[in-house]
Amino acid sequence: MGLGARSDLDAARGFVRDTGVSSLPMVWDRTGETWVDLGVATQPAAVLFDRDGTELGRWSGVDEDEVLAELRR
Repeated sequence: MGLGARSDLDAARGFVRDTGVSSLPMVWDRTGETWVDLGVATQPAAVLFDRDGTELGRWSGVDEDEVLAELRR
């Protein structure tokens, strides 16, 4: 799932369209509180959780191959 924050909805839709991440379910948090709660300070960033909510990995300046390798574990 992707999480966008501090964007207006039109900007968020443009991001999805321009980056091709439309295959991911996207959630938009206009307040940015979710990023604060997760400790995300830069973009792009990724935080990977298991189904129980345990954090498995964290990336800043996301390397797609690294994230995918973690998902395959």
